Amino acid sequence: MERLRSSPLHTNISTAFDKHLEVIQLVQSRRKDEIVNASSRQKQGAPRGQNDRDVLILALAIRELTVMTRRVRTTLWCALQLTLPR
Repeated sequence: MERLRSSPLHTNISTAFDKHLEVIQLVQSRRKDEIVNASSRQKQGAPRGQNDRDVLILALAIRELTVMTRRVRTTLWCALQLTLPR
């Protein structure tokens, strides 16, 4: 869209994309932690209750990802509106 406009978009647009990428990386990290902890607990024969904490942390990260995805979609729509000819 910046190429079509021949000028940079508003800084809030790039900030929203950067934040979205950070949240994606957070979800990936939480998922990896959940997998590692679940496999190590399974090997040790630990009770399942501890695993729920990891799932809850992952669910909170996914919730944040959902909110940021909505913001980025709105940001993309705004960028499109700025790009379209008047």
